[in-house]
Amino acid sequence: MIITERKKLDEILKVIGNKKNIFLIGCGECSATCKTGGESEILAIKQELESNGKTITGYCIPDSPCISSQIVSNFAKNKKAIEASDMILVLACGLGAQSVKENSRFKKPVKIGCNTLFMGALDKKGNFYELCSACGECVLSDTETICPVTRCPKGLLNGPCGGVMNGKCEVDKERDCVWSLIYEDLKNQGNLDYLTEIQKPKDYYKQVKPHKLIMSEKK
Repeated sequence: MIITERKKLDEILKVIGNKKNIFLIGCGECSATCKTGGESEILAIKQELESNGKTITGYCIPDSPCISSQIVSNFAKNKKAIEASDMILVLACGLGAQSVKENSRFKKPVKIGCNTLFMGALDKKGNFYELCSACGECVLSDTETICPVTRCPKGLLNGPCGGVMNGKCEVDKERDCVWSLIYEDLKNQGNLDYLTEIQKPKDYYKQVKPHKLIMSEKK
């Protein structure tokens, strides 16, 4: 899940500038869960913008705006409202906003109303936690499904740094050192031999951006 936060109203008004007629696009998946781009959030920003002299020509909330077919379908359903607008404001992640831009045949500027924070997991209390960095070279099978690349502030691959004390991270004393957690799980599973092996540095070539995966080339 991609975690977002809504930009402050003054930031949104600044990017809108002198444009008066706005079409809104939300997200029924990640942003709805983060409470940044679901229907209630779309209606809230609609009211805020109207209170500041803007006209909302319409809105849509694709289940997943990062899927081009959903954007194309929603554009077709809202053609007149979009044509009546001066710009499109997207309340979704940067991926969703760029998907809107790439799939739009309307000559309208596309602006974003959210900040994209991280890729995270949702716990049972409704809180979000960053657990994966999408590094392209996963080590989870070796570290008992606990990611040191993301959960260690230094991204260490060969055990804890010298600052760990009583199992706590030196960067954040309230946080468990991820290598202490990995050690305990390796010990419980009888896999401590892993810690005697020197792990090679990450292959940063695999993190060169932008990534792509061409499905037609997969066999």
